[in-house]
Amino acid sequence: MRRFWRQLIAAAFICGLGEAALAQQPRVVPQSHADAVLSFSPIVKKASPAVVNVFATRIEQRPVNPFLDDPIFRRFFGEGGGGPRGPTAQSLGSGVIVDAGGLVVTNNHVIEGMTDVKVSLADKREIPAKILLRDPRTDLAVLKLTEGSAFPTMELGDSDALEVGDLTLAIGNPFGVGQTVTQGIVSALARTQVGISDYGFFIQTDASINPGNSGGPLVDMNGRVVGINSAIFSKSGGSVGIGFAIPVNMVKIVVAAAKGGGHQVKRPWLGATLQNLSKEISDGLGLERPAGALIADLIAKGPAAEAGLKRGDVIVSVDGQSADDPEAVGYRLATKPLGGQATLGVLRGGKTVFLPLRLAPAPETPARDPVKVKGASPFAGATVVNLSPAVVEELSVQGVAIGVVVTEIDEDSTAARLNLQKGDVILAINDEKIGTTRELEQATGGRRYYWKITLARGGQVFTTVVGG
Repeated sequence: MRRFWRQLIAAAFICGLGEAALAQQPRVVPQSHADAVLSFSPIVKKASPAVVNVFATRIEQRPVNPFLDDPIFRRFFGEGGGGPRGPTAQSLGSGVIVDAGGLVVTNNHVIEGMTDVKVSLADKREIPAKILLRDPRTDLAVLKLTEGSAFPTMELGDSDALEVGDLTLAIGNPFGVGQTVTQGIVSALARTQVGISDYGFFIQTDASINPGNSGGPLVDMNGRVVGINSAIFSKSGGSVGIGFAIPVNMVKIVVAAAKGGGHQVKRPWLGATLQNLSKEISDGLGLERPAGALIADLIAKGPAAEAGLKRGDVIVSVDGQSADDPEAVGYRLATKPLGGQATLGVLRGGKTVFLPLRLAPAPETPARDPVKVKGASPFAGATVVNLSPAVVEELSVQGVAIGVVVTEIDEDSTAARLNLQKGDVILAINDEKIGTTRELEQATGGRRYYWKITLARGGQVFTTVVGG
């Protein structure tokens, strides 16, 4: 019996030493499933100082009512209707510092339409920020902190190295409650047909992402940014485990453009119209599966035509990376720097051929020649430019090759009340074709009893008549 108690006491003593050793053991980044039972805190400590909250507001000026200078009038009729009324719209999101000089990446939709942006750092400092670059096509924006220096940064990783099942962290400010960390895995890669931006090629994760997380980083187990959290799929507005992040390899192109002083991102131009492959089309072409992007049309002297692509060809890879649909082809090309070339894998006649594609931007031909429409026409207050391949790419114009496109619309203008929209292509006025901005300026120079307007929007053509 004494021996039994001696063994029991010894075992308890050894267990106590083991627990003490575990308590003193330094925390390490988990490298395996067994390690994952420990802690992600080393990653969070490394990454979180570079994660920020983004606050954006817009201040509108109201027309000044001269009677409001009279205090008696204000007493009876209130303060409404006079002068600036302070912020009329607010937006809250997240961001990540990617350069020690104070460059912050966030979502474009966080600051869209906003004029005043402030950034709150993890150490509680609040710093004004300047909008350097907006890129609506990717839903990304780059800000510059206007005060301070030597900011904490997060390294940009490689989204092409991600695999389904990899562990990730999402860091941001959901619902404005403060910096929050959630953990999950990469649920899927190369998600297309999501409808968030022009370049639909997203990382899907089940790390909880909620409103306010937009613009925050998706972080790998080395504490590097692998994506910018952009959207969730939800019927309730809260996280259901389906979140989407913009791959960091796309982010790198936008950051490089901002560092280079650009106000917009120029990307390689294919010079071709791509189409999804249906089962019927793939069967007709003798393909094993409907994967790839079908060349439906080519622009003469464009890079695709110069490379030797033909109608009916199917692009299946870009520089050896598979491309299962037009969105994948667009993404792969959009993450390539201008200059040099990319190699396209193309199915033609049952065989795969490899063609060199010149990586050049879309040409500005004809020149934009912007015109702001004035006078009594329904287009007053709209700015239009000539349609060129560069404008088509920039504004995602579909289905038209000639006309003038709307780029800006003044608030409370006649064009705004007509519900004219950015990206609309004006094709004809009173059955007269409009091919240039000067033709539009001339056609809208006088008064008319009525205006018959033909325009293209989202690939569809509409005709309407409004009174003069």
